[in-house]
Amino acid sequence: MIITKTPFRMSFFGGGTDLPEFFREHGGAVISTTFDKYCYVNVRHLPRFFDYTNEIFYSRIERVKDVSEIEHPLVRNAMEQLHMQELRLTYEADLPARSGLGTSSSFAVGMLNAFYALKGKYASKKKLADQAIYLERVLCHEAGGWQDQIAASFGGFNRIDFTPDGYSVKPIIISNERKERLNDNLMMFFTGFTRTSADIQAQVNQSGTDRTAGLIEMLKLVDTAEEILLDKTTSLDEFGRLLDYTWELKRGLSPIVSTNSIDELYRKGKEAGAIGGKLLGAGGGGFLVFYVNQEYRAAVKEAMSDLLYVPFRFETGGTRVVHYTPENYIPRGMDE
Repeated sequence: MIITKTPFRMSFFGGGTDLPEFFREHGGAVISTTFDKYCYVNVRHLPRFFDYTNEIFYSRIERVKDVSEIEHPLVRNAMEQLHMQELRLTYEADLPARSGLGTSSSFAVGMLNAFYALKGKYASKKKLADQAIYLERVLCHEAGGWQDQIAASFGGFNRIDFTPDGYSVKPIIISNERKERLNDNLMMFFTGFTRTSADIQAQVNQSGTDRTAGLIEMLKLVDTAEEILLDKTTSLDEFGRLLDYTWELKRGLSPIVSTNSIDELYRKGKEAGAIGGKLLGAGGGGFLVFYVNQEYRAAVKEAMSDLLYVPFRFETGGTRVVHYTPENYIPRGMDE
């Protein structure tokens, strides 16, 4: 039996520049962090007592006789890709799917990590990220960028750069005190509205809107944000003001990124004292994060009283195997 634990990610700057159709021409970069909310994938070989050979638990239960019959596209394609058979797979998570935190990609990374461990093989963080990107974007034909899979695999507070040759991950090195202060000044709330980032990205692509100029401006902000974080003489409040600016830019990329309800929530948060913030993910709903100095936290929490407040702490581990019990598995037809 294998259990993997994979964090969700929070993207601050550069979202959208991680799309291959953009970064292969203009370059791309994002600043993001993983935090202490996780998905768990439990995998073992299914005992041969049943009239089905694979059992998949997520928001529903699938019991099938052949891998090709599995309806969950990520599970089906990953099992076919790695030649997995006769599995019981269970997915659990601390936060809901379709919420703008890269949940689908965290699941993909955690599942691939579990599959390799079940085979008794080690997979590097880069290999897991690369294969999760291939799984979601190529095999499952899901629209979107590359940052989520990389963040879930590597973990930590990073700048991820994208070029025509691939990507690189660079940890942002700041003092523990400055990093803790940043964490303390961020507040996250669940709006209750959920849509898949792939669906939103597909709708944006179909809209025919030329977003190039806006994305180039968002790419420039990554350098500015990194400078704010690294320069200990610069107030972290500038990070909050830059969040506010990048959110306005993002809203301008497409009318489906935000909604009237989300705009109203954002306005209330700022009126209560938040310096800035943004909707996490591709847009359309999910989690709002605000940058709020300590003296205004209570007021912002009161202004968001209709929403669920979700405290969090940054984490650095990325995906990992938290339970490993090897199995003596012999494929059907070879055990006679």
